[in-house]
Amino acid sequence: MQSTDLGNKESGKIWHRKPSPGTRDGIIVNIIHSTSDYHPKVLRFLNVAFDGSGDSLIAGDHQGNIYVFDLNGNRFNLVQRTAQACTALAFNLRRKSEFLVALADYSIKCFDTVTKELVSWMRGHESSVFGISVHASGRYAMTTSSDTAQLWDLDTFQRKRKLNIRQSVGIQKVFFLPLSNTILSCFKDNSIFAWECDTLLCKYQLPAPPESSSISYKVFAVTRDGRILAAGGKSNHLHLWCLEATQLVRIVQMPTSVRAVRHLEFLPDSFDAGSNQVLGVLSQDGIMRFVNIQTCKLLFEIGSVDEGISSSVVSPHGRYIASIMENGSLNIYSVQALTQEINKPPPPLVKVIEDLPKNRLSSGDLQMKVTAGKVQRPALRPKDSRIQTRILKQDLTGNVENKENELSDGLNKKRLQILLKGYGEYPTKYRMFIWRSLLQLPENHTAFSSLLDKGTHVAFLNLPQKYPIKSRKLLRVLQRTLSALAHWSAIFSDTPYLPLLAFPFVKLFQNNQLICFEVIATLIINWCQHWFEYFPNPPINILSMIENVLAFHDKELLKHFTDHSVTSQLYAWPLLETLFSEVLTREEWLKLFDNVFSNHPSFLLMTVVAYNICSRAPLLNCNLKDDFETVEDMQAEVDQQRVDDEAWYHKQELLRKAEEARRQILLHEEEKMLQQRQKLAAVKRELKMKEIHLQDAARRRFLKLQQDQREMELKRLDDEIERKVQMRDQEIASTAKDLEMRQLELESQRRLYEKNLTRSQEAVAKDLREDADAYRRRVDLEENLLHKLIENDRQQSQKAQQWKEAEEKEFYLRSERKAAALSDASRRWFLEQQISAAAEHSETPSHGDMSGWRDDQGDLSSLPRTSQLNDISETDSSTQIPFSRKLAEWDSTDQNLMQKVRNLRWRLAAQARSRCQASRLVAT
Repeated sequence: MQSTDLGNKESGKIWHRKPSPGTRDGIIVNIIHSTSDYHPKVLRFLNVAFDGSGDSLIAGDHQGNIYVFDLNGNRFNLVQRTAQACTALAFNLRRKSEFLVALADYSIKCFDTVTKELVSWMRGHESSVFGISVHASGRYAMTTSSDTAQLWDLDTFQRKRKLNIRQSVGIQKVFFLPLSNTILSCFKDNSIFAWECDTLLCKYQLPAPPESSSISYKVFAVTRDGRILAAGGKSNHLHLWCLEATQLVRIVQMPTSVRAVRHLEFLPDSFDAGSNQVLGVLSQDGIMRFVNIQTCKLLFEIGSVDEGISSSVVSPHGRYIASIMENGSLNIYSVQALTQEINKPPPPLVKVIEDLPKNRLSSGDLQMKVTAGKVQRPALRPKDSRIQTRILKQDLTGNVENKENELSDGLNKKRLQILLKGYGEYPTKYRMFIWRSLLQLPENHTAFSSLLDKGTHVAFLNLPQKYPIKSRKLLRVLQRTLSALAHWSAIFSDTPYLPLLAFPFVKLFQNNQLICFEVIATLIINWCQHWFEYFPNPPINILSMIENVLAFHDKELLKHFTDHSVTSQLYAWPLLETLFSEVLTREEWLKLFDNVFSNHPSFLLMTVVAYNICSRAPLLNCNLKDDFETVEDMQAEVDQQRVDDEAWYHKQELLRKAEEARRQILLHEEEKMLQQRQKLAAVKRELKMKEIHLQDAARRRFLKLQQDQREMELKRLDDEIERKVQMRDQEIASTAKDLEMRQLELESQRRLYEKNLTRSQEAVAKDLREDADAYRRRVDLEENLLHKLIENDRQQSQKAQQWKEAEEKEFYLRSERKAAALSDASRRWFLEQQISAAAEHSETPSHGDMSGWRDDQGDLSSLPRTSQLNDISETDSSTQIPFSRKLAEWDSTDQNLMQKVRNLRWRLAAQARSRCQASRLVAT
């Protein structure tokens, strides 16, 4: 089994050597699609569909890559990348290069495989589309989802009808019946309806299946003639319905290993006229079994439990089966290989009982039948070795004959000879196969490749000049084949008639050069092995044999040749060296070699004799040797004239057919033009509708644009507001940080102010303390002085009182008398003392104990001494006026000090208020 990885290639070969599927699995090729990304993975194929010819198929994977595989041309091409999984595929549209694909977004698209362009885009489904059915004419398509089915016109790609159903009843499948105008709809409640495609009127309904079957229909299949419907589901039973009689005709029970049916496909046959008899049943185990619905026999199966099948599609002509495997790969099967054992011919009805072989020969055994020996295969030998010949020996027993008659591929030489004798030729379809079996070709690719690798032989470099052939391909194949023969044996490089001998086979097998080479080599070894005994002269021995046979069958003709000096080199050798290719038509030549390859090698020599005997009438009329050469040319001219006449008649027939075809083309073109006009009108209507839709869409788009602009404006305003809010928050945060910094600064300033205030307070307090201390010292000093004065005054008063009391008695009268005089004397004295003291004070400061005091503290130097105080005490009360003035001055000094204290307190209160205001600002 060959395996092909598509990889990242967009095109390439499906297989690199000719596939030879075995009868066991029948797989031609296994196709996978892997990626070489960072994480390698395998892309799974999901759907596959064949075109109308059956030789091309289309497949899509789950990533939307759609490939076309040409099985005849051995090519694959990537035609589309849809970027989403495809849920259904369909070919067979009116335009053969177009196909439909249903995608995962519930839409259906039409693409062209040649231009790879999008043709149309159809929308309308609201769930996944799992089925696409195309009408036989290619004009209509039916798309099916679980909730609806829609009918499309593929000329205009417009939806014509829509099948609406109740939500409780789901759709299983809706499709066109082959070769009819009927739509078949199958629902989940096992009801099946048939509708007319044009009018969509219900034609009939199939009756309900028997209750005993208890089968729920899931999958359906119809024969190519549209007569038999097969239905299956969650059971191992299959129901076969006759759609013409609308009745159940058969119930087929599958093997017990089948519990549910996942897919059904009828296998077409070229000879059953559409009434397909083989049904493929894909079960839950991944194995697809093909059974005959008439005999209910299992014919063959594909897939296995380990390599299960997910879905399968059979080509229209029944040659291929394309299966999507459960691992995501794609298998292509050959139906011919799978049915090779089934289609073997039946054994013969007549059996021959053979006698036992005897060791001794009787006298009657002397007369023996000459049987053809086994065909010898060409043996590749060294270049310089001589050609070895083999003698065909007869076998005395029948065992060897039977073995020789048994050919490869199940063929029998005797039966082929009987067939050839009855029909005169082999079937054209199987001729090459029969020839290969008769000649028993080895098909040695390695040896032939080694001969081709040696290149063009020097003897055939000028072959185009000697044999000008119109087809360059045919000339190239001829040159390669002759070069391979010359490399195989050196004698062929000097054989002048080798191109004439090989040309008909080269023309016949030009598409398979290996078979062409081996056929020519086998022909030379078995039929031309004695031609080179007199090389480079013609084979006299072979020509003598021909002359002896001619003498035995037509002595008159041989005598005529002898009388006119015509040898066998003239009437026999030209036929042999060209192998009759110049005197027979293609069909006659093929019939001749059907017989040559099926008989003894001497048959070719007998053919030469027979050809001359058949031409004896014109040959007997020739009396000169030149006439025979003129006869050969005339025969060629006659043949050429006959060919020309046939060509002329054929040309006339072709002209007549061409004229008829052109008339048909004109009619078809007129019809097509009419259809084109209708289509154009439909397209115009569609364009008008599209224009209206586009205008409506443009209006909606404009409204949406305005709405989007308004939304954008609102969004812009919202963004602006949000930005300003963010800015405000940022400013607040920044201000808060600034306030925190300001608070920290104020705190630091407060601490600095407090520190400075503390310093200033300390300085002021120090000054106050110093002033208070000075004031207290001054007051203490003054109090001490006052106390001393008071004490002195008290002492003087006491003394005066004592004196008074003492003298009161004595001098009572004298005091009385002298009181006035003493009072006047004391006043005068005091005034004088005050004046003198003032004068002294103004002139010279006092140098007493209190000389260091300033004027604003009062001048105590002017106070009278003790003696003076004693005198003063005795004087009038008016003498105490200066002391009272001093007390007043002291009171004013105290007031000044108190005023300073009040001023200091006011300053401290003002500083405290400033600190409170700063604290409130920080809190705000």
